[in-house]
Amino acid sequence: MAHPMPFVVGVTGGVGSGKSTAASCLKKHGAVVVDADEISRTLTTNGSPVIAELSEAFGSQILHADGSLNRPVLAALVFGNPEALKGLNAIMHPRIRQEAMRQIAACAADQIVVYDMPLLIETDSVELCDVVVVVDLDPEEQIERLVKDRGMSTEEAEARIRSQTTREKRKLAATWVIDNSKSTKELEQECASAWREIEERALKVRS
Repeated sequence: MAHPMPFVVGVTGGVGSGKSTAASCLKKHGAVVVDADEISRTLTTNGSPVIAELSEAFGSQILHADGSLNRPVLAALVFGNPEALKGLNAIMHPRIRQEAMRQIAACAADQIVVYDMPLLIETDSVELCDVVVVVDLDPEEQIERLVKDRGMSTEEAEARIRSQTTREKRKLAATWVIDNSKSTKELEQECASAWREIEERALKVRS
């Protein structure tokens, strides 16, 4: 007999939009978080088969002297270069998806799982989710936050945003859109409100 699946909430948003903050808020309410970025980091630990494949695709310049992945160098190579980004995604995303599905399947059927995934739309991962929360931010504010919080240049920030799907496409896939242009407190309040509705939907699915 197949193991009944938990209720899955996809959480996504453009780079710098605050989706991971929203995922953390939902975790405080009781969700289990499956984090695509964390999976990516685990897959690319020193000596992993993925590191070897990335090095073959992009050259040894993407590695530190000890063989670990030099993420800023890899990022500089792929953002702003659609072909290179496509190559990176072809290596990483099937593996991220496989591991995410394994982690989701390992959760109890009565749990609510948040799949924190920046490229939820781009990788057709919406189909893994029962509902989708999109954390939304005006692109100009996104750029400001990326420059201020992550030390990117304006050009780097713009290239990152361009490499992702459009704000409009994300909103089309959303069950709820959370506006993160205000304070952290207001973001937390919006997450709490979404959580109440998520719990209601999860109960309906199970009953």
